[in-house]
Amino acid sequence: ESTMAEDSHRSSAAEIPVTSNGELDQSPESVFQRDAHFICPGPRDSTESRVMSSSYASTAEGIVESGPYKDSTTADPKSGAVVLSDDLKNPAMEKLDLVRKWSINTYKCTRQILSEKLGRGSRTVDLELEAQIDLLRDNKRKYQNVIKLAQMLATQLSLIMQTQRQLGDAFADLSLKSPELHEEFGYNAETQKLLSKNGDTLLAAINFFISSVNTLVDKTIEDTMINIKQYEVARVEYDAYRTDLEELNLGPRDGNTMPKIEQSQQQFQIHREKYERMRNNVSVKLKFLEENKVKVLHNQLMLFHNAIAAYYAGNQEQLEQTLKQFHIKLKMPGGESPSWLEEH
Repeated sequence: ESTMAEDSHRSSAAEIPVTSNGELDQSPESVFQRDAHFICPGPRDSTESRVMSSSYASTAEGIVESGPYKDSTTADPKSGAVVLSDDLKNPAMEKLDLVRKWSINTYKCTRQILSEKLGRGSRTVDLELEAQIDLLRDNKRKYQNVIKLAQMLATQLSLIMQTQRQLGDAFADLSLKSPELHEEFGYNAETQKLLSKNGDTLLAAINFFISSVNTLVDKTIEDTMINIKQYEVARVEYDAYRTDLEELNLGPRDGNTMPKIEQSQQQFQIHREKYERMRNNVSVKLKFLEENKVKVLHNQLMLFHNAIAAYYAGNQEQLEQTLKQFHIKLKMPGGESPSWLEEH
Protein backbone atom coordinates (compact mmCIF):
# COMPACT_ATOMS: atom_id res chain seq x y z
CA GLU A 1 0.00 0.00 0.00
CA SER A 2 2.79 2.43 0.79
CA THR A 3 4.39 1.64 -2.54
CA MET A 4 1.13 2.32 -4.37
CA ALA A 5 0.74 5.63 -2.52
CA GLU A 6 4.22 6.67 -3.49
CA ASP A 7 3.50 5.76 -7.10
CA SER A 8 0.27 7.73 -7.05
CA HIS A 9 2.04 10.81 -5.63
CA ARG A 10 4.86 10.53 -8.11
CA SER A 11 4.75 13.41 -10.51
CA SER A 12 4.64 12.55 -14.12
CA ALA A 13 6.97 15.54 -14.69
CA ALA A 14 9.82 13.46 -13.14
CA GLU A 15 9.55 10.88 -15.88
CA ILE A 16 12.10 11.86 -18.53
CA PRO A 17 12.28 9.69 -21.63
CA VAL A 18 15.72 8.29 -22.48
CA THR A 19 17.06 6.36 -25.42
CA SER A 20 18.34 2.79 -25.40
CA ASN A 21 21.89 4.10 -24.77
CA GLY A 22 20.80 5.91 -21.60
CA GLU A 23 20.88 9.36 -23.18
CA LEU A 24 18.15 11.98 -23.06
CA ASP A 25 15.65 11.61 -25.87
CA GLN A 26 15.96 14.81 -27.98
CA SER A 27 13.51 13.86 -30.71
CA PRO A 28 11.08 16.65 -31.69
CA GLU A 29 8.05 14.73 -30.54
CA SER A 30 9.53 14.06 -27.11
CA VAL A 31 10.71 17.64 -26.64
CA PHE A 32 7.27 19.00 -27.64
CA GLN A 33 5.44 16.64 -25.27
CA ARG A 34 7.81 17.44 -22.39
CA ASP A 35 7.60 21.22 -22.88
CA ALA A 36 3.85 21.13 -23.28
CA HIS A 37 3.53 19.17 -20.06
CA PHE A 38 5.58 21.67 -18.07
CA ILE A 39 3.79 24.65 -19.60
CA CYS A 40 0.26 23.24 -19.38
CA PRO A 41 0.06 20.90 -16.42
CA GLY A 42 -2.99 18.86 -15.78
CA PRO A 43 -6.05 20.21 -13.95
CA ARG A 44 -5.65 20.85 -10.27
CA ASP A 45 -7.96 21.48 -7.46
CA SER A 46 -9.66 24.88 -7.64
CA THR A 47 -8.61 25.65 -4.06
CA GLU A 48 -4.98 24.95 -4.87
CA SER A 49 -5.12 27.17 -7.94
CA ARG A 50 -6.72 29.99 -5.95
CA VAL A 51 -4.07 29.74 -3.21
CA MET A 52 -1.20 29.68 -5.68
CA SER A 53 -2.49 32.67 -7.62
CA SER A 54 -3.15 34.71 -4.49
CA SER A 55 0.25 33.89 -2.96
CA TYR A 56 1.94 34.74 -6.22
CA ALA A 57 0.13 38.03 -6.42
CA SER A 58 1.14 38.90 -2.84
CA THR A 59 4.86 38.48 -3.58
CA ALA A 60 4.94 40.37 -6.88
CA GLU A 61 4.23 44.09 -6.93
CA GLY A 62 2.01 45.57 -9.63
CA ILE A 63 0.34 42.28 -10.51
CA VAL A 64 -3.42 42.24 -10.15
CA GLU A 65 -5.19 39.01 -9.42
CA SER A 66 -7.05 37.85 -12.47
CA GLY A 67 -10.69 36.99 -12.25
CA PRO A 68 -13.72 36.45 -14.42
CA TYR A 69 -14.70 39.41 -16.66
CA LYS A 70 -17.76 41.12 -15.28
CA ASP A 71 -20.11 42.44 -17.93
CA SER A 72 -23.60 43.89 -17.85
CA THR A 73 -24.78 41.07 -20.09
CA THR A 74 -26.21 37.88 -18.69
CA ALA A 75 -26.40 34.55 -20.40
CA ASP A 76 -29.15 32.02 -20.18
CA PRO A 77 -27.43 28.73 -19.07
CA LYS A 78 -30.05 26.65 -20.85
CA SER A 79 -30.41 28.36 -24.20
CA GLY A 80 -27.15 30.28 -24.27
CA ALA A 81 -28.98 33.47 -25.30
CA VAL A 82 -27.43 36.77 -24.21
CA VAL A 83 -29.85 39.22 -22.57
CA LEU A 84 -28.98 42.93 -22.41
CA SER A 85 -29.49 44.74 -19.12
CA ASP A 86 -31.71 47.82 -18.91
CA ASP A 87 -28.79 50.27 -19.04
CA LEU A 88 -27.54 48.86 -22.36
CA LYS A 89 -30.79 49.00 -24.34
CA ASN A 90 -30.41 50.58 -27.73
CA PRO A 91 -32.20 53.97 -28.09
CA ALA A 92 -33.30 52.79 -31.53
CA MET A 93 -35.47 50.17 -29.85
CA GLU A 94 -37.24 52.89 -27.88
CA LYS A 95 -37.86 54.86 -31.07
CA LEU A 96 -39.15 51.73 -32.74
CA ASP A 97 -41.56 51.23 -29.86
CA LEU A 98 -42.79 54.81 -30.21
CA VAL A 99 -43.34 54.30 -33.94
CA ARG A 100 -45.27 51.11 -33.22
CA LYS A 101 -47.55 52.89 -30.72
CA TRP A 102 -48.05 55.79 -33.14
CA SER A 103 -48.97 53.38 -35.94
CA ILE A 104 -51.55 51.62 -33.78
CA ASN A 105 -53.06 54.91 -32.66
CA THR A 106 -53.18 56.24 -36.24
CA TYR A 107 -54.84 53.07 -37.48
CA LYS A 108 -57.52 53.22 -34.78
CA CYS A 109 -58.23 56.92 -35.41
CA THR A 110 -58.38 56.46 -39.19
CA ARG A 111 -60.80 53.58 -38.79
CA GLN A 112 -62.95 55.69 -36.46
CA ILE A 113 -63.05 58.64 -38.90
CA LEU A 114 -63.97 56.40 -41.84
CA SER A 115 -66.69 54.65 -39.86
CA GLU A 116 -68.16 58.05 -38.87
CA LYS A 117 -68.16 59.30 -42.47
CA LEU A 118 -69.77 56.08 -43.67
CA GLY A 119 -72.40 56.31 -40.94
CA ARG A 120 -71.39 53.07 -39.26
CA GLY A 121 -69.68 54.41 -36.15
CA SER A 122 -70.88 56.52 -33.25
CA ARG A 123 -69.25 59.72 -32.06
CA THR A 124 -69.30 61.65 -28.81
CA VAL A 125 -71.01 65.05 -29.18
CA ASP A 126 -71.20 67.95 -26.75
CA LEU A 127 -74.13 69.88 -28.23
CA GLU A 128 -73.48 73.14 -26.41
CA LEU A 129 -69.77 73.19 -27.15
CA GLU A 130 -70.24 72.14 -30.78
CA ALA A 131 -72.72 74.99 -31.29
CA GLN A 132 -70.19 77.50 -29.91
CA ILE A 133 -67.46 76.14 -32.16
CA ASP A 134 -69.68 76.33 -35.27
CA LEU A 135 -70.64 79.91 -34.39
CA LEU A 136 -66.99 80.87 -33.95
CA ARG A 137 -66.06 79.43 -37.34
CA ASP A 138 -68.93 81.25 -39.01
CA ASN A 139 -67.99 84.54 -37.33
CA LYS A 140 -64.37 84.10 -38.36
CA ARG A 141 -65.37 83.81 -42.03
CA LYS A 142 -67.56 86.91 -41.73
CA TYR A 143 -64.84 88.91 -40.00
CA GLN A 144 -62.40 87.96 -42.74
CA ASN A 145 -64.92 89.19 -45.32
CA VAL A 146 -65.28 92.52 -43.45
CA ILE A 147 -61.49 92.91 -43.45
CA LYS A 148 -61.37 92.22 -47.19
CA LEU A 149 -64.07 94.82 -47.92
CA ALA A 150 -62.42 97.40 -45.65
CA GLN A 151 -59.14 96.89 -47.47
CA MET A 152 -60.89 97.47 -50.79
CA LEU A 153 -62.44 100.66 -49.37
CA ALA A 154 -59.04 101.88 -48.18
CA THR A 155 -57.49 101.19 -51.58
CA GLN A 156 -60.26 103.02 -53.45
CA LEU A 157 -60.17 105.93 -51.00
CA SER A 158 -56.42 106.22 -51.50
CA LEU A 159 -56.93 106.44 -55.27
CA ILE A 160 -59.63 109.08 -54.83
CA MET A 161 -57.35 111.13 -52.57
CA GLN A 162 -54.57 110.94 -55.11
CA THR A 163 -56.95 112.18 -57.80
CA GLN A 164 -58.20 114.98 -55.54
CA ARG A 165 -54.66 116.19 -54.89
CA GLN A 166 -53.89 116.23 -58.59
CA LEU A 167 -57.16 118.03 -59.31
CA GLY A 168 -56.44 120.60 -56.60
CA ASP A 169 -52.99 121.29 -58.08
CA ALA A 170 -54.56 121.74 -61.54
CA PHE A 171 -57.14 124.20 -60.19
CA ALA A 172 -54.45 126.15 -58.36
CA ASP A 173 -52.35 126.40 -61.51
CA LEU A 174 -55.31 127.62 -63.55
CA SER A 175 -56.15 130.13 -60.82
CA LEU A 176 -52.76 131.78 -61.33
CA LYS A 177 -52.96 131.76 -65.11
CA SER A 178 -56.61 132.86 -65.46
CA PRO A 179 -57.12 136.28 -63.81
CA GLU A 180 -60.76 136.44 -64.82
CA LEU A 181 -61.49 133.08 -63.05
CA HIS A 182 -58.95 133.41 -60.28
CA GLU A 183 -61.45 133.16 -57.41
CA GLU A 184 -63.48 130.31 -58.92
CA PHE A 185 -60.42 128.13 -59.59
CA GLY A 186 -59.04 129.03 -56.17
CA TYR A 187 -62.20 127.91 -54.33
CA ASN A 188 -62.15 124.55 -56.10
CA ALA A 189 -58.45 124.09 -55.42
CA GLU A 190 -58.94 124.68 -51.69
CA THR A 191 -61.96 122.33 -51.60
CA GLN A 192 -60.07 119.46 -53.25
CA LYS A 193 -57.07 119.94 -50.98
CA LEU A 194 -59.34 119.95 -47.91
CA LEU A 195 -61.08 116.76 -49.08
CA SER A 196 -57.70 115.14 -49.66
CA LYS A 197 -56.56 116.12 -46.17
CA ASN A 198 -59.72 114.75 -44.58
CA GLY A 199 -59.29 111.63 -46.67
CA ASP A 200 -55.86 111.08 -45.13
CA THR A 201 -57.45 111.27 -41.69
CA LEU A 202 -60.21 108.85 -42.66
CA LEU A 203 -57.71 106.50 -44.26
CA ALA A 204 -55.69 106.39 -41.03
CA ALA A 205 -58.84 105.45 -39.09
CA ILE A 206 -59.77 102.74 -41.60
CA ASN A 207 -56.27 101.23 -41.57
CA PHE A 208 -56.31 101.17 -37.77
CA PHE A 209 -59.68 99.39 -37.87
CA ILE A 210 -58.33 96.83 -40.37
CA SER A 211 -55.20 96.19 -38.30
CA SER A 212 -57.12 95.67 -35.05
CA VAL A 213 -59.74 93.32 -36.53
CA ASN A 214 -57.04 91.44 -38.41
CA THR A 215 -55.15 90.89 -35.14
CA LEU A 216 -58.34 89.61 -33.54
CA VAL A 217 -58.94 87.12 -36.35
CA ASP A 218 -55.42 85.94 -37.17
CA LYS A 219 -54.03 85.76 -33.63
CA THR A 220 -56.70 85.67 -30.94
CA ILE A 221 -59.31 83.59 -32.78
CA GLU A 222 -56.69 81.46 -34.51
CA ASP A 223 -55.13 80.57 -31.15
CA THR A 224 -58.53 79.30 -30.01
CA MET A 225 -58.96 77.39 -33.28
CA ILE A 226 -55.70 75.53 -32.58
CA ASN A 227 -57.11 74.40 -29.24
CA ILE A 228 -60.31 73.34 -30.99
CA LYS A 229 -58.33 71.18 -33.43
CA GLN A 230 -56.52 69.52 -30.53
CA TYR A 231 -59.87 68.92 -28.85
CA GLU A 232 -61.25 67.30 -32.01
CA VAL A 233 -58.21 65.00 -32.27
CA ALA A 234 -58.66 63.99 -28.62
CA ARG A 235 -62.35 63.32 -29.29
CA VAL A 236 -61.54 61.01 -32.22
CA GLU A 237 -58.95 59.12 -30.15
CA TYR A 238 -61.41 58.76 -27.29
CA ASP A 239 -64.13 57.39 -29.57
CA ALA A 240 -61.65 55.06 -31.29
CA TYR A 241 -60.54 53.43 -28.03
CA ARG A 242 -64.10 53.43 -26.74
CA THR A 243 -65.23 51.49 -29.82
CA ASP A 244 -62.29 49.10 -29.46
CA LEU A 245 -63.19 48.40 -25.84
CA GLU A 246 -66.86 47.84 -26.68
CA GLU A 247 -65.91 45.30 -29.37
CA LEU A 248 -63.68 43.39 -26.93
CA ASN A 249 -66.40 43.35 -24.26
CA LEU A 250 -68.84 41.82 -26.74
CA GLY A 251 -66.45 38.94 -27.44
CA PRO A 252 -65.61 35.90 -25.31
CA ARG A 253 -63.80 36.25 -22.00
CA ASP A 254 -61.00 33.76 -21.49
CA GLY A 255 -57.34 33.68 -20.58
CA ASN A 256 -56.31 35.11 -23.96
CA THR A 257 -58.80 37.98 -24.18
CA MET A 258 -58.78 39.20 -20.57
CA PRO A 259 -55.28 40.79 -20.79
CA LYS A 260 -56.35 42.57 -23.99
CA ILE A 261 -59.53 43.84 -22.33
CA GLU A 262 -57.59 45.16 -19.34
CA GLN A 263 -55.06 46.90 -21.58
CA SER A 264 -57.85 48.37 -23.69
CA GLN A 265 -59.58 49.58 -20.53
CA GLN A 266 -56.43 51.38 -19.45
CA GLN A 267 -55.99 53.06 -22.83
CA PHE A 268 -59.64 54.05 -22.86
CA GLN A 269 -59.33 55.68 -19.44
CA ILE A 270 -56.22 57.61 -20.51
CA HIS A 271 -57.87 59.02 -23.64
CA ARG A 272 -61.08 59.75 -21.77
CA GLU A 273 -59.22 61.93 -19.29
CA LYS A 274 -57.40 63.65 -22.16
CA TYR A 275 -60.68 64.32 -23.98
CA GLU A 276 -62.33 65.79 -20.88
CA ARG A 277 -59.30 67.95 -20.18
CA MET A 278 -59.23 69.32 -23.74
CA ARG A 279 -62.98 69.94 -23.66
CA ASN A 280 -62.65 72.02 -20.50
CA ASN A 281 -59.74 73.97 -22.00
CA VAL A 282 -61.76 74.82 -25.11
CA SER A 283 -64.74 75.93 -23.01
CA VAL A 284 -62.55 78.31 -21.01
CA LYS A 285 -60.86 79.60 -24.19
CA LEU A 286 -64.20 80.32 -25.84
CA LYS A 287 -65.41 82.21 -22.79
CA PHE A 288 -62.37 84.48 -22.63
CA LEU A 289 -62.40 84.91 -26.42
CA GLU A 290 -65.99 86.11 -26.36
CA GLU A 291 -65.21 88.73 -23.72
CA ASN A 292 -62.14 89.95 -25.59
CA LYS A 293 -63.94 89.98 -28.93
CA VAL A 294 -66.80 92.13 -27.63
CA LYS A 295 -64.40 94.63 -26.11
CA VAL A 296 -62.21 94.93 -29.22
CA LEU A 297 -65.03 95.10 -31.76
CA HIS A 298 -66.97 97.62 -29.66
CA ASN A 299 -64.09 100.10 -29.80
CA GLN A 300 -63.25 99.47 -33.45
CA LEU A 301 -66.84 99.77 -34.67
CA MET A 302 -67.24 103.06 -32.80
CA LEU A 303 -64.06 104.33 -34.43
CA PHE A 304 -65.17 103.29 -37.92
CA HIS A 305 -68.62 104.81 -37.51
CA ASN A 306 -67.46 108.15 -36.11
CA ALA A 307 -64.72 108.55 -38.71
CA ILE A 308 -67.01 107.79 -41.69
CA ALA A 309 -69.79 110.02 -40.36
CA ALA A 310 -67.46 112.97 -39.70
CA TYR A 311 -65.78 112.63 -43.11
CA TYR A 312 -68.97 112.67 -45.17
CA ALA A 313 -70.44 115.40 -42.97
CA GLY A 314 -67.43 117.54 -43.70
CA ASN A 315 -66.71 117.92 -40.00
CA GLN A 316 -62.95 118.10 -39.98
CA GLU A 317 -62.75 118.89 -36.27
CA GLN A 318 -64.84 115.85 -35.31
CA LEU A 319 -62.76 113.65 -37.60
CA GLU A 320 -59.52 114.74 -35.96
CA GLN A 321 -61.07 114.35 -32.52
CA THR A 322 -61.97 110.74 -33.36
CA LEU A 323 -58.33 109.95 -34.15
CA LYS A 324 -57.17 111.53 -30.90
CA GLN A 325 -59.73 109.53 -28.97
CA PHE A 326 -58.23 106.24 -30.21
CA HIS A 327 -54.61 107.48 -30.10
CA ILE A 328 -54.10 107.20 -33.85
CA LYS A 329 -51.19 109.11 -35.33
CA LEU A 330 -51.86 110.63 -38.72
CA LYS A 331 -49.17 109.87 -41.29
CA MET A 332 -48.94 112.70 -43.79
CA PRO A 333 -48.39 111.77 -47.45
CA GLY A 334 -44.76 112.07 -48.46
CA GLY A 335 -43.66 112.33 -44.82
CA GLU A 336 -40.78 110.36 -43.42
CA SER A 337 -41.58 107.15 -41.60
CA PRO A 338 -40.97 107.23 -37.82
CA SER A 339 -37.76 105.77 -36.47
CA TRP A 340 -37.60 102.48 -34.60
CA LEU A 341 -37.35 104.28 -31.24
CA GLU A 342 -40.45 106.38 -32.00
CA GLU A 343 -42.48 103.29 -32.88
CA HIS A 344 -41.44 101.41 -29.72
